[in-house]
Amino acid sequence: MTTLVCTSASKAAGPAAQTLPYPSFSSYVRARQPVLLRTARSLTGNPSDAEDLLQTALTKTYVAWERIEDHRALDGYVRRALLNTRTSQWRKRKVDEFACDELPEPDPVPGGDDPAEQQALRDAMWRAIMRLPTRQRAMLVLRYYEDLSEVQTAEVLGVSVGTVKSAVSRALGKLREDAELGLVRH
Repeated sequence: MTTLVCTSASKAAGPAAQTLPYPSFSSYVRARQPVLLRTARSLTGNPSDAEDLLQTALTKTYVAWERIEDHRALDGYVRRALLNTRTSQWRKRKVDEFACDELPEPDPVPGGDDPAEQQALRDAMWRAIMRLPTRQRAMLVLRYYEDLSEVQTAEVLGVSVGTVKSAVSRALGKLREDAELGLVRH
């Protein structure tokens, strides 16, 4: 026999609970979710974590919806929420990962347009990007994966254009020197 524990919860599940007070928020999420999810994926390197990160950032955006004056700048607001949330998660994380010298994966077979080789290169690139400091990684993602200009990247992160230029340059230098990427490319 099943007993109804909370009648207000069952009422909340009805049609009235499905209408959002901000229809423009729903429209925004439907239109921009693929792009924002790609940004979140770039920041986390894991599809599940990216979905969680985007959900958290969108929740924060929804709560602040009435306070956001310029809805044309929503992408910047959500990107900032993604970056801040990811930084907070990173700072709070419990470290129980152990570094090892070798990855438990076989070396890729050299060749031309082999899809497995291309995937190995993409995976190696993401691992190399994830090894970058958080700030450099964020600038690289915004600059090249989101295709923002240096000025736009500086605005999103609240730093100077020179800071973006130097951080991106250092990040690209680290990627060029990354031993794992060198092995995959040859």
